[in-house]
Amino acid sequence: MKLVFAIVRDSDASALLDAFAERHIGATRLASTGGFLREGNTTFLIGVEDERVQEVISVITECCPRRLEAAPQFTPGTGQMPSGGVPVEVQAGGAIVFVTGVESFIRI
Repeated sequence: MKLVFAIVRDSDASALLDAFAERHIGATRLASTGGFLREGNTTFLIGVEDERVQEVISVITECCPRRLEAAPQFTPGTGQMPSGGVPVEVQAGGAIVFVTGVESFIRI
């Protein structure tokens, strides 16, 4: 058994949860924060059999594509956007995925 942690953008979370449900993949959804663009994230905890890990990763890849977005420039150390600052294009989206072994799984 494996535990998959997937950190995705909030804007991708609902579609991902729907895709998990269609494939009968149970997932726990947690609100989380962080990220370069200062937007909300969602963290999913997914417990699956070893042979379904690649399926889970494929669903995440399909629902959470990387894309280019405009982001404001910030002054280092202050977190402030300079006046007249021109937005820069950054890669956003995608997901951060961790897969770890599970010693025990108990459903109560």
